[in-house]
Amino acid sequence: MEDQSSTSAPSIDPFKLLKIVQNPDGSLTRQSLFPSVSITEEESTGSNASQLAFFKDIPLNPQNKTFIHLYRPPTPPPNTNHRLPLLIHFHGGGFILFSATSRPFHDACSVKAVKLPAVVLSLEYRLAPEHRLPAAYDDAVETIMWVRDQAMDVNCCDPWLKEYVDFSKCFLIGSSAGGNMVFHAALRALDIDTSPVKIIGLIMNQPYFSGVERTESEKRFVNDRILPLPANDLMWSLALPEGADRDHEFCNPMTADGFLKEKMGRLTRCLVTGHGGDPLIDKQRELVNVLEARGVDVVAEFAEGGCHGIEIFDPLKAEALLKSIKEFVDTCCRCVNYESAAAKSTL
Repeated sequence: MEDQSSTSAPSIDPFKLLKIVQNPDGSLTRQSLFPSVSITEEESTGSNASQLAFFKDIPLNPQNKTFIHLYRPPTPPPNTNHRLPLLIHFHGGGFILFSATSRPFHDACSVKAVKLPAVVLSLEYRLAPEHRLPAAYDDAVETIMWVRDQAMDVNCCDPWLKEYVDFSKCFLIGSSAGGNMVFHAALRALDIDTSPVKIIGLIMNQPYFSGVERTESEKRFVNDRILPLPANDLMWSLALPEGADRDHEFCNPMTADGFLKEKMGRLTRCLVTGHGGDPLIDKQRELVNVLEARGVDVVAEFAEGGCHGIEIFDPLKAEALLKSIKEFVDTCCRCVNYESAAAKSTL
């Protein structure tokens, strides 16, 4: 993709770019940027059912109209010693757009389920401004607790999870706003007894963070075609709590107080990926630096060029991202296997 940088003043109408209209009551009318996938339980995501994942919906909180989009590979594990990791996925969209059923996110989850392989749980969370942050984080934590209840067989475990999943090998994964949700949900989960569920890895692809002070990359890509500064500012203004600015911890946790930074140091291993052509790249690098300074084990992969959300537009970049995720997941799972074997050998 060609260089999208510009030093000129922004002249972009963010409402038109994002295809949204704000209604008098503050809600949004959204014109879909991506088609959605209709759900039929155990329906294949394509014509070749032997190669693609099966998927179904499970209600999470009917009052909040949240649900879980669950994917599994077509072939079950050979035995209970080879159960699959569980990826809890949060989609992107600046907290105001899209759905777990939006075609790009649906397809990506389906591919991960087959190629890793893994069971993938994609959350349909509440969007802002109708439900401002922390509503999305609340939904994410509710999902983690639902998984815990499944692992404990409360009200009968879902058969796919019961047959396929190793609950000691769970990951939180998300891109853009979903990456932000991974971070904040993981912090909240530190204060909760999730056992027997163990979250052993956090995967944040181009996580969505900003701040009041403009970074060099935000200024350099002020008129970026994918995420120009006016659109970025608008999405944060619609997502953050009323009256909050972009230095709120939801948006800019890197400047948070000591208590939050202490919690950051307790996070599990992280994979953070990004691209040099993304206006958010400087904040993503800053996040890595803060996590590493707190002693967190971080795998950071930053590529040259590209743009925000490039894996949606470029199949080669999507393949490279999948490769990085698979390597990270496999490494984390091997560590669990090693620790489990070591513990048994001492008995």
